[in-house]
Amino acid sequence: MFHKILSSVKRHFLSGVLVVVPFILTYIVMKFLFETIDGILQPLITHLFGYSLPGLGLITTILIIILAGIFTRNIIGAKLYRLGDYFLERMPIIRPIYSAAKQLLEAVTKQSTNSFKEVVLIEYPRRGAYTVSFLSNKFEIESKGKYASVFVPSTPTPISGMVIIVPVDEIIPLEMTVEEGVKFLVSGGVASPEILKVKKLNVNKEGQS
Repeated sequence: MFHKILSSVKRHFLSGVLVVVPFILTYIVMKFLFETIDGILQPLITHLFGYSLPGLGLITTILIIILAGIFTRNIIGAKLYRLGDYFLERMPIIRPIYSAAKQLLEAVTKQSTNSFKEVVLIEYPRRGAYTVSFLSNKFEIESKGKYASVFVPSTPTPISGMVIIVPVDEIIPLEMTVEEGVKFLVSGGVASPEILKVKKLNVNKEGQS
């Protein structure tokens, strides 16, 4: 009888985890986003109104994002966006920050042809420990051989992280889409398949090249 109750509680607990965890992780990611933007807008709002208005920064953030989406979807707005984008990408100090942030978001959301190539495993931060990462690019280092730049995202906000350059033959490509990789990272590894399948064909081709 006790084992049946325990088994029932365990099943309900796991079902509850599947429901609650996505909400919690979504809340954490959105909280990070809104607090960041609100931190930028709140001083301006305080300056305009003379006092802080709790919640107004959040509402303003949502409105700005929605209006920006509407604005860039019409002909005039799209042209103005491209014009602003053109100037920002050519300003000495702003250019590297703006371009990098834009490319990273486009890569994660696959909104451009420069999105991450594939999901890979690398030994990091030490031998024997592996990290799910995104392959950014492959290149050669003079007198060193073939290397690749790999983006190691942080959890649960995969739009931030670090770039590591590793030898190509130390990269383990996975049979996982970028979306599945993002889901894996945002969930803290909870949304993980039972087996992380390796792209054996890709490894063989890499070895032959």
